[in-house]
Amino acid sequence: LSPSGGRALLSSLPRPCRLMLFVNPQSGKGKALTLYNSHIQPMLHEAGVIPTLIITERQNHAREKVREADLSQWDALVIMSGDGLLHEVQKNPSYQASFSLLSLRVSQVTSEELLVSCGFLLCKGQVSHMDLVSLHLSSNQRLFSFLSLAWGFVADVDVESEKYRHAGAARFTVGTLVRLASLRIYKGRLAYLPASRGSSTDKGFAPKDVHGPPDSLLPPLDQPLPSDWVLVPQEDFVLMLAMFQSHLAEDLLAAPDARLDDGVIHLFYVTAGISRKALLRLFLAMEKGAHLDTNCQQLVHVKVRALRLEPGSGKGVITVDGEVVDYDEPTAASRKPRFIPGPVPLWSVVAPVLKA
Repeated sequence: LSPSGGRALLSSLPRPCRLMLFVNPQSGKGKALTLYNSHIQPMLHEAGVIPTLIITERQNHAREKVREADLSQWDALVIMSGDGLLHEVQKNPSYQASFSLLSLRVSQVTSEELLVSCGFLLCKGQVSHMDLVSLHLSSNQRLFSFLSLAWGFVADVDVESEKYRHAGAARFTVGTLVRLASLRIYKGRLAYLPASRGSSTDKGFAPKDVHGPPDSLLPPLDQPLPSDWVLVPQEDFVLMLAMFQSHLAEDLLAAPDARLDDGVIHLFYVTAGISRKALLRLFLAMEKGAHLDTNCQQLVHVKVRALRLEPGSGKGVITVDGEVVDYDEPTAASRKPRFIPGPVPLWSVVAPVLKA
């Protein structure tokens, strides 16, 4: 079922299905491989699906395997891990494959029901549509994101809380309290193309030397913004968070209205002047998706089709799906419309991505 309650549009993978399945044994508090052997592998065996299992041994191991593989020989890549491995595989520059990318998220699994549900969909060979976001750095590097782009407070908490990973999901609570005690202001420029204007303002921009499908909504970073973009007048921020899914974490409903293929980016930003108490109240309310009801004057939410961020000097972090990218480079992002399963580029189909 779709998040809105209707039945999701599903397509089926071919039978027999050729799967390359990656398992990160460190995910799910180190229980990912055990969960695969006890739950997923028996289901696949009963369904007559024989995957090629690859247990990752180091950072970028999966990326190397995908780069070396002849992806035309596979119907699907399956990722059983947290966000990091899925993001790692998406960074591969190969675009000539015909397959689907599926994710069985086991990060902080507290109930086995979700994992079994994902395994059932995998056995059925069902995939659903999901948008991805194309990001450009001024260095000409291009990334693809499925979850979020964060700058400021949220990114700092995500990165700095790594030292508390042993605490599980509580690491973010600890990291939030530590960062609140020393609240920072981040200088920069933020601009965006409102969703209401994006559908009719295809400029046909085509950055040079960039692999993959063109970004028709993004002007090159060295060119001025089109007149239909909105430049945020403030240049002092506490955070900027661009969400592409509903949940930032299992207990953070950051964008309650977000859907897998709604074609928009949910942009949130908080300007300077917010108190520590008000910021803490926002994040507490975000657990139930009620942060927009707090009537915080410094919080702005807008649905956009594209955005540009130019961070200023000073300390700070930018993350894409929780992974750090160069901070001192301007960044632009645009949401790609949903793609249809079949002969598609590497980044085009991701399903099912279900939050724990």
